[in-house]
Amino acid sequence: MQHGAGGYPQIRLTALVACGTRAVIGAVFGPATTGELEYAGRLTGDLRAGMLLLGDRNFAAAGLLNRLATTGAHLLVRCKSGRRLPPVARCDDGSFLARLGALTVRVIDAEISIVTSRGARTGHYRLLTTLTDPSAYPATELIRLYHERWEIETAYAELKSTVLGGRVLRARIPAGVEQEVWALLVAYQALRTAMTDATDSVPGTDPDRAGFTVALSAARDQLVLAAGIIADTAIDLVGVIGRHVLAQLMPERRVRTKDRIVKRAISKYNARGPAIDRATYKATISINMLTTDP
Repeated sequence: MQHGAGGYPQIRLTALVACGTRAVIGAVFGPATTGELEYAGRLTGDLRAGMLLLGDRNFAAAGLLNRLATTGAHLLVRCKSGRRLPPVARCDDGSFLARLGALTVRVIDAEISIVTSRGARTGHYRLLTTLTDPSAYPATELIRLYHERWEIETAYAELKSTVLGGRVLRARIPAGVEQEVWALLVAYQALRTAMTDATDSVPGTDPDRAGFTVALSAARDQLVLAAGIIADTAIDLVGVIGRHVLAQLMPERRVRTKDRIVKRAISKYNARGPAIDRATYKATISINMLTTDP
């Protein structure tokens, strides 16, 4: 039986997101036939000196890293553990310096172990960074910081699944699709701004504890009720959305103990297998620097 030539047309979106607030700093998108590295290179205009850019293994290409480094932003990117990087100098903490084209990077090799009552798992991680001074930027701190890169995956999930609710874009022409994507990003950014204003109003409250679904539901209620259409001149940085967020703050983040896996394309309901362990375990993480000469 024939079901047509293909599914829905696809676009690829690559974004630069702040780890703390998950606000969008920059975004580019276009045909899915264009790769992530090409789109990532188009985000150089959104990078500034003093920023620290976190990237996964897909963005560890030498050409791209050299291009990103010209912006003055520092880089902390994971690469494949077996990548050959001849050292040019050894640092006191066990990391070493290597060259990627014109760029000098510091290579940090480490084993990261997580231990729970169910057992232990250990993985090998290799990070590349332009923060080459080990005394100013200790390797263990950079390794722990790199975990924050996962925040962009949460942002992508909020854009694709939470806001859209599983629906596809409605436009049938490229110009309409572009308009819809920018509208989606604007709505997301407005919600993130409201959430950050709310958590900033309570000193010591981590933006991670603000629930995106709570903010989205509150915003939709305001639109349905047409509330606050005629507003007074008072400025309320918290607002109705913020008050809902603060009333339903999530608990502080727990240490993640589950593996990250790719969902099966056929069914999302059996993505992790028939037996899913939903229990929460207390966990401890240990970092062991690897100092063997590559």
